Amino acid sequence: MSVTEIQVVSFGYLHGPPPEAHLTLDLRRHFRDPHVDPALRHRTAHDLPVRRAVLATPGIRELITAAALLADAYDAGPTEAPLTIAVGCAGGRHRAATVAQSLAARLRKTGTTIHLTHRDLAKPVVER
Repeated sequence: MSVTEIQVVSFGYLHGPPPEAHLTLDLRRHFRDPHVDPALRHRTAHDLPVRRAVLATPGIRELITAAALLADAYDAGPTEAPLTIAVGCAGGRHRAATVAQSLAARLRKTGTTIHLTHRDLAKPVVER
């Protein structure tokens, strides 16, 4: 096994530059934003309605699968090293955090040590 541990970081582009990572998933333009729904705007990925909305978005589950396969590709490499995967959306409270949680849960099943960090989940909603 080449990947000793995987750091999965969710973040919001509106709160600052993306963290340094081997892989960065930018969810801003391709996947529906729960922020536009007033009932979800002030909720986060800790809330089931947000997670359901994000995971029901066409393409999201396939993206999570693809990201897990990319992690497997790094694992197949000849050098043992940690891997960082960053997942970003506009504010970091809905899409990025949900996808990061789902990806981390999937990767944990492989037995690899997973560290999940939500950089901007607790920050205030960005009004746009």
